[in-house]
Amino acid sequence: MIKKIAWDTFKNTGNIDTFLEFKQIKDIENKIQKVEQDGDNKNKWNNNF
Repeated sequence: MIKKIAWDTFKNTGNIDTFLEFKQIKDIENKIQKVEQDGDNKNKWNNNF
């Protein structure tokens, strides 16, 4: 969904910054997902006690 919005905005404005912002958002989302997964693994490990 964000990709479509970024692409449509880029097509309408011709501003490459829109694409770069989209890329930064995707990187942040990936980092958040990794932290959430690591947190789940830590919680599962702690539950073994």
